Amino acid sequence: MAITQSGNNGVPAPNKVAIASNYLDFATAGQANWSQQYLPDLIEQEAEAYGKRTISGFLAQVGAEEPMTSDQVIWSEQGRLHLKYAGKINGTSSSVAIDNLPTGHALRVGDTVVISGNVSDITVKAHVTTIAANAITVATYTAAHLTGAGFSTDNEDVDIFVYGSEFTKGTSGRSESISPQFKSFSNKPIILKDKYHVNGSDTSQIGWVEVTGEAGQSGYLWYLKAEGDTKSRFTDYLEMSMMEAVKKDSGHASAPDGSEGLFAAIEDRGILSNGLDSTASANLAEFDLVLKELDKQGAIEENMLYVNRDTALNIDDMLAAQNSYGSGGTSYGVFSNSEDMALNLGFSGFRRGSYDFYKSDWKYLNDSMTRGSVDTPAASDSPDATGNTTQIRGVLIPAGVSSVYDEQLGKNLKRPFLHVRYRASQTDDRRMKSWITGSVGGNITSDLDAMEVHYLSERCLVVQGANNFVMFN
Repeated sequence: MAITQSGNNGVPAPNKVAIASNYLDFATAGQANWSQQYLPDLIEQEAEAYGKRTISGFLAQVGAEEPMTSDQVIWSEQGRLHLKYAGKINGTSSSVAIDNLPTGHALRVGDTVVISGNVSDITVKAHVTTIAANAITVATYTAAHLTGAGFSTDNEDVDIFVYGSEFTKGTSGRSESISPQFKSFSNKPIILKDKYHVNGSDTSQIGWVEVTGEAGQSGYLWYLKAEGDTKSRFTDYLEMSMMEAVKKDSGHASAPDGSEGLFAAIEDRGILSNGLDSTASANLAEFDLVLKELDKQGAIEENMLYVNRDTALNIDDMLAAQNSYGSGGTSYGVFSNSEDMALNLGFSGFRRGSYDFYKSDWKYLNDSMTRGSVDTPAASDSPDATGNTTQIRGVLIPAGVSSVYDEQLGKNLKRPFLHVRYRASQTDDRRMKSWITGSVGGNITSDLDAMEVHYLSERCLVVQGANNFVMFN
């Protein structure tokens, strides 16, 4: 009996030539079949072409996370102890009015004040004799009236602040008192979601590449990698949202309510600087201008600097030019006075004036797929609607805590200047929720032949004392 075989796969070639017909071909028509002809030298371990890709960790370093049980968080910040007012001189006599003051100012009869001109480079001391809703009358201590003392015009813009008081003998006490002024701020949490889906068949599909998930799991099951990537990406979104979130403008009914992120808070209530992008000497001058702005605010002695690569190098050059690179007497108080701890966390410290600064590269600003993709504006570029250019090169964040009045709890509390509030109660913790649905993965919730991993968080950022924060544009 003859044995026949369909095709010619079993017939040897007449010459010693490696051709596809000499081998069993498991590839579909038109596909490469090299893997069946030659044993490749496979590198099974997946290469991390972009290093550690996550960008989260910023908030873990600078802030804290606390639960909240309402749709919004409200806090009050105490106003300044001393205030300066802007007004206009109105009159040329020794007893002259200063009007155009804010309605409801806190100036009182008997106050002694310093009046400084915005055009004339002079100051005059005077005594407040009468007050009105948006004006005061003062009597100068000098024989000359204000214009006679050197002010350019009787309509000149002036600044005025109180340095004390004076009363004559036998007079009654003050008729007015000053009540503490508070400003209330609020923010609403946003709900973030993500999901990973894999069908049941693919969960048992073994690949030839050994992968490592972000959570440390490893193996030849690709879904382990994809699931870990989904979680890492979602964790990054939590942080990025706290930086970039903005509140919805009135009239935009189609958009969700939004929230106030770090950048929006600093743009609204903080200090904006376009310095630290030039020569070492110019950068030092710009940095000193920032210090002067900090002097006008709370003068927080310890501050964290999170900057992109270019700005970090510019600061290094600035310090090197002063022969003061390194600690320079930095106390490292925020790191339990340990320079080693600061260095291990990626910070370098330096001291300028009465302030300690701890500098660190911020990966979010360097990543070419996130903020690092925003180009440096050209010199001819105009600011946007908020008065800022598009690129953010770094932020300065005060270290430590501030005292605020929590209107929900009804008491003063100490809170980090920057912290996250997340929704949580005894029944549901929404800081970082994850759950599995479907019939795959050991958790059978439905007849769906798949595993679906769900992620959810509800949170917002609280920026207390934003006037002490600096953004470098």
